[in-house]
Amino acid sequence: MTTPIKQAAEHLRQAEANGQPCAPVRSLLPADDIAAAYEVQKVNAQIAVASGRRISGKKIGLTSAAVQKQLRVNQPDYGVLFADMEVPSGSSISYGQVLQPKVEAEIALVIGKELRHEDTTLAELIASVEFVVPALEIVGSRIANWDITIVDTIADNASCGAYVLGNRPVKLADVDLGLCGMALFSRGEPLSVGAGVACLGHPLNAALWLARTMARVEQPLVPGDVVLTGALGPMLSVVAGETYEARINGVGNVSVHFRAAA
Repeated sequence: MTTPIKQAAEHLRQAEANGQPCAPVRSLLPADDIAAAYEVQKVNAQIAVASGRRISGKKIGLTSAAVQKQLRVNQPDYGVLFADMEVPSGSSISYGQVLQPKVEAEIALVIGKELRHEDTTLAELIASVEFVVPALEIVGSRIANWDITIVDTIADNASCGAYVLGNRPVKLADVDLGLCGMALFSRGEPLSVGAGVACLGHPLNAALWLARTMARVEQPLVPGDVVLTGALGPMLSVVAGETYEARINGVGNVSVHFRAAA
């Protein structure tokens, strides 16, 4: 029997498989039902794992106060990262690999110890971080024209498409993530600027929210997990043929090129 949750999940899978964005799925689900949206996300994550994909971490979205206000929510959301979403810094991907792509600069944490408690402390989180790297999240939407509410984006795996990690790890003790400045460049021009403070006041605040939330839903962060902590500045619409490079003070640089569609 097809339920609304399974129907919404199927629409999103077909959009990705066909490369054609679908209508918003919120009309298939109870109004403003965040729990139902996460169930849609969970269905597609389980199908992905059953097909052989491997979970490599989690992303945190909606860490900007302005974006939360826009979508009428008061907390972040999360999505699942898969190993085949990872792109090495300095490489190129096809513009069409992610539907309706946008790019934003973030700080990624790599977890070294399991965080299984719903009341995980900041000290425990800090002790669990193996290292930090700069990251670009390539966000995308299976929903046509980015016509999304909080329900649509959560159901759509928090609008996650791919991610790029820097290749020079930095110890957490060696950088102040709250004060580090960020500039996201294309053709040598800084098109987006920000700092760690833009991410829920500090990227560790976002990561702590995620650690507690994932423990509560019995999917704790484990060693090797990548955590994309959230945007440090405004996201940019991707232009085919362009290269985007983020420079984050104290953390490093990360870049990706988008090949024009054939």
